[in-house]
Amino acid sequence: MVFIRKSAGRSGATKVQIAERRGGRNHILEHVGTARSEAELAVLMAEARRRLRPGQDALDLGEAVVEQATGLPERPGVITGKRSALLWQVLTGVYARLGFDAIEDAAFAQLVLARIIEPTSKADSLRVLDEIGVEHASLRTMFRSLQRASVGGYRDQIATACFTHAAASGDVSLCLYDVTTLYFEAENEDELRKVGYSKERRVDPQIVVGLLVDRPGFPLEIGCWEGNTAETSTMIPIIRQFQERHSLSDLVVVADAGMLSAANLTDLDVAGLRFIVGSRVTKAPGDLASHFRWHGDAFTDGQVIDTITPRVATRAAQAVNDEKKRAEPVWDPAMHTRSWRAVWAYSRKRAVRDGKTLTLQENRAKAVVAGEKAARTPRFVTTKNGSQSLDEASLARARRLVGLKGYVTNIPASVMPAAEVITSYHDLWHVEASFRMSKSDLRARPIFHHTRESIEAHLTIVFAALAIARYLQNETGLSIKKIVRTLRPLQQVTVRIAGHDHLAEDRLTPAAQDILAALDLSPQ
Repeated sequence: MVFIRKSAGRSGATKVQIAERRGGRNHILEHVGTARSEAELAVLMAEARRRLRPGQDALDLGEAVVEQATGLPERPGVITGKRSALLWQVLTGVYARLGFDAIEDAAFAQLVLARIIEPTSKADSLRVLDEIGVEHASLRTMFRSLQRASVGGYRDQIATACFTHAAASGDVSLCLYDVTTLYFEAENEDELRKVGYSKERRVDPQIVVGLLVDRPGFPLEIGCWEGNTAETSTMIPIIRQFQERHSLSDLVVVADAGMLSAANLTDLDVAGLRFIVGSRVTKAPGDLASHFRWHGDAFTDGQVIDTITPRVATRAAQAVNDEKKRAEPVWDPAMHTRSWRAVWAYSRKRAVRDGKTLTLQENRAKAVVAGEKAARTPRFVTTKNGSQSLDEASLARARRLVGLKGYVTNIPASVMPAAEVITSYHDLWHVEASFRMSKSDLRARPIFHHTRESIEAHLTIVFAALAIARYLQNETGLSIKKIVRTLRPLQQVTVRIAGHDHLAEDRLTPAAQDILAALDLSPQ
């Protein structure tokens, strides 16, 4: 009886042989090859079946382990190609699903998808594509695609496709906005790259980037400004751009306390937009004057106080909130023309956290006052006539406000209850997560481009990559890193044996099957 045998070696490789059973012993007739992966083994088994039954579908009549030494010369197959076909199928599938394939530029698409797989320079993206077995454009064509992205309106097309997806799959009536900075490996400033305020305390030239996302964190609009631009001045332009692009009038914009400027809020209100922004805790004594007078410092866990806050911190505006009245005023846009609605919430968990922070700051201040620590003047240290002392009054005021978090809005309580205002604001973590993803998973920084055109093109690539990454994460529940790590090792292998090319693929892992199921895809 002639059959196919697999022989496992000490190195982990598996020999595939054609053998015959004669006289109670196995006789090796032909060595087909040695496999070092499941894909190679599948190819060799297919070749062995072809040789065993030329022109027919053959059955695998038997499998066993035989000795390493066969005494016959090996003629292994040659791998002529490897490709992470499943990973590329998933990425290109989502690229098309989001409508980005309307940009008929293969080089641009390759730059976007390569950044998701392994964020690196534009030149090194060719290595990434080579490693996953994707035929790609030349480096010169890649750089030309950056120019096409700038003059061809690629970002406008991507923003339109993102909005179409977000509108079809969710609600775009509430958008979240935040800003960040991206630095450059450069010594000198220019018209765009300037040294400015950096949350990371860097002194490199930078740009300011604003990002508008929907409630689940899917990107809708991106823009950049000079590195020394104030964050508060970026919000109105990008929101107006978003409105004009999609002909929107009814929109709620959520932003953190950094966007809380009287001019910003007035501009949004005049434009007919609704907003929810974080309030600074220093405004609590004025906003909650009535509560403090009638209830003292007593708060219960989860307590919410719906009141008003002056649009401008003037004595006349503050008089609107009459602390002599026990009941909090209910904001009415027609009546309270000099005020906004303010919602304050108390959390015991936040109070504990705030208390620990204040204690650390108090101890640091005491150490400076006692001369035990020489440092820049910390919080709660006051200097008078050359001597330093603990500012106990400021410390007491701060401790009085622990656990409080405020929110300012122009949405009446009849339209949006206080609990929904708070929940909407806390969705801001989605835009923060998108920024973290763009900075870490997609490595939007540091930027090595030096012209505004190429910088804008780079941000367009990051914008598209972020949309794909957020879509994959929202659909699968996995980080983009986890998705790439799961799918990249699954390869499609081409092996040439005796002049014939054979195609085989690694067996799908359970994790890969789950990803495909979540995306409603089938392996091609």
